[in-house]
Amino acid sequence: MTSSYLALLDTGYAGMGPMKSTAYIGLGSNLASSAGNPAETVRAAMGALSEIGTVTAISSLYQTEPVGYREQPYFINAVARVATEFEPEELLGQLLEIERAFGRDRRLSIPKRPRTLDLDLLLVFQNDSQDAITYDAPLLKLPHPEIANRRFVLEPLAEVAPELRHPASGKTIRRLLEEHLDSGGAEEEVTRL
Repeated sequence: MTSSYLALLDTGYAGMGPMKSTAYIGLGSNLASSAGNPAETVRAAMGALSEIGTVTAISSLYQTEPVGYREQPYFINAVARVATEFEPEELLGQLLEIERAFGRDRRLSIPKRPRTLDLDLLLVFQNDSQDAITYDAPLLKLPHPEIANRRFVLEPLAEVAPELRHPASGKTIRRLLEEHLDSGGAEEEVTRL
């Protein structure tokens, strides 16, 4: 458990009922699912996020080149902001259930390869504030450790929350995107649809 979580317990939060938090979730697809092509899959997944809370903002869709394993179709990516009462690990479990409903089971798939749906928990803030929840467990790290290195995350995240501050660097998402573009990220193909 992280110190942030333990601090919540120390303040007497435990047992006081559900805590409302704001989660930023990255969505991606480069294979068709039961919902249709990758763009239709991402749109349908945005709707499915209402099962875990209230979707308060969604970005445009972006067509992006693959990162890592490049011999695969381009992705459709987006970001959603969701107000939820789930704790981070519970929220991750809910996201994995949604992925399975769209035909992806991470236990059976090879990382960084084509997939029907990818839902990444990027950032979580307490009570719609700038108080970030940090988390470091084998299956979940918050903030997501690769945010600043992924244009396909930064572009839609900057559209939804440009002034949001990354809890580790203190920089706004807009500034992280600018720095990423200045350091070679502009070469990555990312097209707003």
